[in-house]
Amino acid sequence: MRSPLKPTAAAVCGTLVLGAALTGCGGVSRADAREITVYSADGLRGARGDGFYDRVFKDYEKKTGIKINLVESGSGAAVQRLVREKANTKADIVVTLPPFVQQAAGKGLLEPYRPKGSEQVAAADKDPDGRWTAVVNNYFCFIYNKQQLQQPPRTWQDLTDARFKNKLQYSTPGVAGDGTAVVVQALHDFGGQGPAMEFLKKLQANNVGPSSSTGQLAPKTDKGELLVANGDVQMNYANMKSMPNQGIFFPAARPGAKPSTFALPYAAGLVRNAPHAAQAKKFLDHLLSPEVQKQVSAVGGGFAARTDIRPTDRNATELAKIMDGVDIFRPDWNDIDKNLSAYLDAWKTATGS
Repeated sequence: MRSPLKPTAAAVCGTLVLGAALTGCGGVSRADAREITVYSADGLRGARGDGFYDRVFKDYEKKTGIKINLVESGSGAAVQRLVREKANTKADIVVTLPPFVQQAAGKGLLEPYRPKGSEQVAAADKDPDGRWTAVVNNYFCFIYNKQQLQQPPRTWQDLTDARFKNKLQYSTPGVAGDGTAVVVQALHDFGGQGPAMEFLKKLQANNVGPSSSTGQLAPKTDKGELLVANGDVQMNYANMKSMPNQGIFFPAARPGAKPSTFALPYAAGLVRNAPHAAQAKKFLDHLLSPEVQKQVSAVGGGFAARTDIRPTDRNATELAKIMDGVDIFRPDWNDIDKNLSAYLDAWKTATGS
């Protein structure tokens, strides 16, 4: 979960609405309504209403008359909500991060659909059975306060320094996609569950505590309440306009090692028994259209999911600089999906969470 925005009066039924409401508080849906509901991990909506979702939703409504209802939450929370509503589906589309999109597919929550343009998405960034497709590529990262730290921490071990006590926080694994990514990165960098959990146990001495939202950590870091937090490149780069004191970094596994990260794409899928499936399919097509994919970097500060889109805008150039010199590894998402509960249990035991 990543949005720095707090719920407003527009969210009285638990839903942030961009456009008219699809349902009342009683949850009654009209199949013929010219609107769809998207459950999404946060990060693609701008803090000032100028983010990727803001632009795409507004343009789509103007073009088609279809209004988009956006419900933001953590990646894991979005899937949990789909499970709870399985007998009375409210959402049409879910946009979430690995491994939660694989989890949604495995629980039978997604209907196979290959959007137009998905043939241009790399095989690793889409489900072979067509149940989900990346729409915005992204990478795991950490952030630091540039005013109070002249340089970011170079290694994971640096994060255990006493100066970070109660000044470091990462979002909760199993609830937030970026929080789960902390565990995935640690498993890779420390060479397995045992050493990863041993380190996270040590790091807990500096950790402020649980946070269901990664996005809430960005303004805290910008203000200096935190010195270090976890995040992702797209979200943190995009909100630097309103939070300029953030710096993005990637801690190395050990002194002398090269920093690394992994792709953490926003992946979209058609919800099984979606109340407005036909309209949802058209919107998924739109998200992968060349015109929208070119806006991923220019407007959203992210990376296009289509491999045939090679943007040259200022954001794309800056993002390339951020990723320069960082190794990108590919997690075994099948293993993580299969063993996620065990990894999360091990994390809870190690950290006392």
